[in-house]
Amino acid sequence: MTFNSDILIHPGLGNSGPQHWQSIWEKRFNFTRIEQQDWETPVCADWIKTLNEYVNRYDPANVILVGHSLACATIAYWAKQYNISIKGALLVAPSDTEADSYPSGTSGFAPVPLTRLPFKSITVISNNDFYVSPERARLFADSWGSEIVDIGAAGHINVSAGYGEWDAGLELLKKLDAGH
Repeated sequence: MTFNSDILIHPGLGNSGPQHWQSIWEKRFNFTRIEQQDWETPVCADWIKTLNEYVNRYDPANVILVGHSLACATIAYWAKQYNISIKGALLVAPSDTEADSYPSGTSGFAPVPLTRLPFKSITVISNNDFYVSPERARLFADSWGSEIVDIGAAGHINVSAGYGEWDAGLELLKKLDAGH
């Protein structure tokens, strides 16, 4: 499998460990990981600035962002602030920064932006994600103008939920890469 786009991986809170599908994809396809300064107690404005710096290293029209968890809200905030039209975004397991279940320590990530994204996006949701209710995940995706892919009982779509390789996710990324 080859990709024609510049794929930027953006992990969520705590970064993605070596067994996480984002890390596996990064190594397998030589994707670029966006390296944030603070993975444990992030400040939204800092994450947005870093994300923007990475996007602008490339032709934005050829960039696809792959966000997991908190990175989904980061991408939505970035899009709202900069309004840059990239090729697309794969937004996986958006977490609800306003929910009681959300870990403490982050600042500036609430409320989750409910603004239409200026680019094509696919939001992948689970119906039993501890960090977001299915209703809130659908609200985010609908607000962002995303295609919604509900993969059922998939937890937070991470290693502990059994998502390492995650070939079905690669197929969704390939769809964005092809421009469909």
